[in-house]
Amino acid sequence: MNGLAIGFGTLAFLVVLALAFDFLNGLHDAANSIATVVSTGVLKPHQAVLMAATFNFVALFIFHLKVAATVGKGIVDPAVVDQYVIFGALVGGSAWNVITWWAGLPSSSSHALIGGLIGAGVAKIIFVSPFMGFVLGALLLVLVSWVFRRSPPARVDRWFRRLQLVSASLYSLGHGGNDAQKTIGIIWVLLIAAGVPGARENAPAWVIISCYVAIALGTALGGWRIVKTMGQRITKLKPVGGFCAETGGAITLFLATALGIPVSTTHTITGAIVGVGSTRKLSAVRWGVAGNIVWAWIFTIPASAFMAGIAWWAGTQIL
Repeated sequence: MNGLAIGFGTLAFLVVLALAFDFLNGLHDAANSIATVVSTGVLKPHQAVLMAATFNFVALFIFHLKVAATVGKGIVDPAVVDQYVIFGALVGGSAWNVITWWAGLPSSSSHALIGGLIGAGVAKIIFVSPFMGFVLGALLLVLVSWVFRRSPPARVDRWFRRLQLVSASLYSLGHGGNDAQKTIGIIWVLLIAAGVPGARENAPAWVIISCYVAIALGTALGGWRIVKTMGQRITKLKPVGGFCAETGGAITLFLATALGIPVSTTHTITGAIVGVGSTRKLSAVRWGVAGNIVWAWIFTIPASAFMAGIAWWAGTQIL
């Protein structure tokens, strides 16, 4: 495939825009990793975000680039990608992220990005992550409750306050591994489309490192509006519940990343939190809040696609 006639200035601008999306992803989705561990009182907010940011970056050394390959070569055919498609996708996804962050709604940055691609190209989407999070979170709570049924509640609480540090770290690792790779995939397909030498074979190291740094920095700033919704308003969590939700979510993300599936980390942990809460009793979940989140999910793809379509047209005029 011959490279597109993309000037260096335009290419550099789009790479910076992609890294800005990655930063917003970390800012928006910090709640995924830290909401449960903060709401249970195991860590203070500033401790939690630093831990999450660290493990977001450490994921660079753990996971292969299978999700990046899916986003870069499997969602949109590189042959139909141009600078306008990438510009539209990134602006549409970023705009929806900012809107939902301001509203304190834990929508999916992944679906916002893929919704942006739908508005400017052709895409497919995976909806399995919230269901897997729900089931695994619920099953883990049932299993843990049975194993520790004869243990004093105070002792169980003390054990799981420590174990939640492990589960939160694992979830942050999974979040970095899956979400940073989506931006790597976007930049990768842009470089392929531009005909950059060697890009077709492998994503350049500078792209990989930059994306992991950007998402870690965004996470370090934390999305406090969404932390409150995720950690307190959906259901009241204790350390054992937080551990089960984070572990169920982490298992889902590790499996999806190993298979190269770009799932929603937001949907995964939200599903797990709802699963843990509903296992205790259905009334423990604030279904009105959960319903508002679901509506935000439903609107994410079409809203991002609509904004991406407008941005695509604007891009054809200015790039």
